[in-house]
Amino acid sequence: MSIYLLIFFIGTCIGSFLNVVIYRSIKGISIISPPSFCPFCKTPIKWYDNIPVFSYIFLGGKCRVCLSSIPIKYLIVELISGILTLIFYIKWWHLNYWWFFGSILIIYLLVIISVIDIEIMMLSDLFSYLLALLGLIFSFSNPMFEGVFHKKLLSSFLGIFLGAGFMYLLMVLAKFIYKKEAVGEGDVFLMGGIGSIVGYSGIFDIIFISSFLGTIYGVYLIILKRASKHSAIPFGPFLAIACTIKIFHPFEIYSIFI
Repeated sequence: MSIYLLIFFIGTCIGSFLNVVIYRSIKGISIISPPSFCPFCKTPIKWYDNIPVFSYIFLGGKCRVCLSSIPIKYLIVELISGILTLIFYIKWWHLNYWWFFGSILIIYLLVIISVIDIEIMMLSDLFSYLLALLGLIFSFSNPMFEGVFHKKLLSSFLGIFLGAGFMYLLMVLAKFIYKKEAVGEGDVFLMGGIGSIVGYSGIFDIIFISSFLGTIYGVYLIILKRASKHSAIPFGPFLAIACTIKIFHPFEIYSIFI
């Protein structure tokens, strides 16, 4: 049990760093310096006020100095990072520890990509490139790929081109049908990055799952009258969720219907 608590805590610490990357990427400032600071009064945060989860709860979600409310999204990212680190550790550490390292790095990138997309409706091509790079680097340990090393690497390469190509085709068709941009270029690059992880055979699964989840969310917003059928919603988080599901439990959608 103690090892599980340690893994969870390490995950929350990484989640705290992910919050820094997310905030500073949006603001366009260095992720290295200066040290962590309050986003409102810019006061440097002491180490004892920067303990993941616990500091947020202890301080009541407020800055110790200016008493401004710190958005709960910071706590959520830390908790999600801790939970995902733990369940991926339980799932993969003893089965394929190399894939644990690869998959959890991929998951952290997906968290960053998702939150930024939710915040500003924009996907950074840099993070999508890093995603593709991780997919290629850890292709040798990827349980979704079969065969010797070069065949696994080829599956990852093909996944990049098929994923990006398929999403680009959707972008062109959507623009032709709806006479406006319904799929962004960022989604094309992100799908390419995800393709490197799930391979060419997993592209359909990702599209199916993400579209299904996105549709449910869209209908939910329409029912609550918080959006209309013409409203734009970020699609990146749904692609990220679909990829996370696929990594955690590799399966093929079509097998459900056979």
